[in-house]
Amino acid sequence: MKSKRTISAGGVVLNTKRQVLVVNQRGNSWSLPKGHLDPGEQLLDAARREIHEEAGVADVELVHYLGSYERYRIGKAGGEDRTEAKELHFFLFTSNQQRLVPVDAEHHPEARWVSPDQVAAMLTHPRDREFFIRSRPFIFDWSK
Repeated sequence: MKSKRTISAGGVVLNTKRQVLVVNQRGNSWSLPKGHLDPGEQLLDAARREIHEEAGVADVELVHYLGSYERYRIGKAGGEDRTEAKELHFFLFTSNQQRLVPVDAEHHPEARWVSPDQVAAMLTHPRDREFFIRSRPFIFDWSK
């Protein structure tokens, strides 16, 4: 079986307390906010839209592009769903907004601000954890 390939964009969002935004997906997994590009949509626009839909955060300021990686979709029972291979692009954003109210609450029932030391342990997919850990210097050292 050949995997469908998709491109997604999202963000690592830091609030004024330097906490990181994480979102719940369908009540069974945690990730950084991200999602598929709409037809004709640019990566940065998709990242901003997905952050708003999944967490209700509309006030984001771009810091820089963090990079990309590939992984399979998270399956309904955890694990990998190899029917969809994802190319994920992430941007670093800051936000003054503290209140989190997911717009797409059916698919993303919860969003949280968490301390940087809790993020990797919360992320469900191992590749998401690896990306976050590898990106930490670029996430937290830019403002020094």
